Amino acid sequence: MKKTTLILVFLALGLGGFVYFTEVRGTNKQEEVTQTQQQLFNFTAEDVQSLSIQTQAMTINLERSNKPEPPKWLLKSPVDEVANDAIVSYLMDLLVGKGEKITSTDNIKISEFGLDKPLATIDIKLKNQNSHRLILGKSNFNNSLLYAQVDPDIQKDGNMQLFLVSNNFANAVNRELKEWQEVSKKEDDNIKSEPLPGLPETIKN
Repeated sequence: MKKTTLILVFLALGLGGFVYFTEVRGTNKQEEVTQTQQQLFNFTAEDVQSLSIQTQAMTINLERSNKPEPPKWLLKSPVDEVANDAIVSYLMDLLVGKGEKITSTDNIKISEFGLDKPLATIDIKLKNQNSHRLILGKSNFNNSLLYAQVDPDIQKDGNMQLFLVSNNFANAVNRELKEWQEVSKKEDDNIKSEPLPGLPETIKN
């Protein structure tokens, strides 16, 4: 075999190995993702003192009432009045629920999950003064779940840790101001027989 031919063979083998490690192994690394179901947060609904829900339309600030009797929640801004307990409880049920934790082994951009321009950012303050944050991104490929990031400033390593959460979060945060306000008795008599839209779904094990 000629020397030139041998050189070409070795070059071809070297190029093939380079393509394998950069393309094939690189793709496998990106796909090396695990999903486990777990609680989004380790607090209960009764532990929460206040909520701040920032959407693309407005920011809603809620504070727990210090009185034992209803209402449990008060709107602090953009208006200062009694909040609709049922609407707040609906969101709270989702916050204390579970999600599918996704742990990626590759450094990825938050823009891939819509977290750079989030659907909503929910800041949670507990009675013990601890704080938590949930950022809601875009829907997954079949629009059944939302990508979310829990406490993004608390990362144990350089890898991005994400969750897939119920898309009922979209219903819970994308509301008009009047929906957050307490329903008057007259209005309540008219709609008390109608169920709230979009009841929370349980993510399957």
